[in-house]
Amino acid sequence: MDTRQLRAFVTLAELGRYHLAAARLCITQPALSKQIQALELQLGTRLFDRGRQGALLTASGEALFPKARELMTQHEQFHLHALQVAKGEAGRLALGFGLSSFHLAPQLVSAFRQRFPAVAIRLEDIPSERQCQLLLEGKLQAGFVRLPITEPLQAFPLLSDRLVLAAPAALALRADNLLAEFHRLPLLQLLPRRGRGLSEQSLRFIAAHRLEANVVQQAGDIQTLLALVAAGVGVALLPQSIMHIVPAGVDILALSGEQTEWQVGLAWDPQRPDALRDHFIQVALEMAAP
Repeated sequence: MDTRQLRAFVTLAELGRYHLAAARLCITQPALSKQIQALELQLGTRLFDRGRQGALLTASGEALFPKARELMTQHEQFHLHALQVAKGEAGRLALGFGLSSFHLAPQLVSAFRQRFPAVAIRLEDIPSERQCQLLLEGKLQAGFVRLPITEPLQAFPLLSDRLVLAAPAALALRADNLLAEFHRLPLLQLLPRRGRGLSEQSLRFIAAHRLEANVVQQAGDIQTLLALVAAGVGVALLPQSIMHIVPAGVDILALSGEQTEWQVGLAWDPQRPDALRDHFIQVALEMAAP
């Protein structure tokens, strides 16, 4: 049995006349008769009685017609969905992002969903290094990552982020005297395995400014670091993008000089053809354009 036979059955049942059904199917009446006969042979039952009133469904035909029509509707829906997937207009899009893109990534997702409402999107908070691994494994289609990246991945820049110092408000630190006081401040750090890019950026900043780090505690995520800062445990070198999630009791002090700034971009693996991902990249490019 193939879909042509089912379509012939459903069409003839709906129209009740061989010549009308053949015209709708763009085939000859003899060809239509052969398809119906072949289907009846496979099913082992007559589907139509042919008489002056045209093609009338038999009892078996009446019983099978609703399910056949349902199957044809599902087939047409599947075909339409397959065409949308092939064009990158439907399917699933897996994206990664980090704190630096905490505000931008959802904005791009929202803009993309307005153009492609049939796409299901998963946006997950993942460190940049891990995102790059998942892109190469095909488990992510695109990711908002710290730049630069290594081949074969490609990326284009979207925004800049920079280091700031999160400090307990009770310390009343001043930005103009911050570096001179840095050695005596209890420093909180993110575990390197949870954010290698930030950890290395902080080390480069400390080395470039010849500072002494008094590390007293590490934490597995930035929200915990901010909570510890708010509790007065210490200070932390963090991305400026934490401004979106800073709790009460925390001052954010700007840092200047070498090793304070980096770029964040959208990355993907060009070795994996993906029309859906390419549409998302195009939306991101359009929104990033000045």
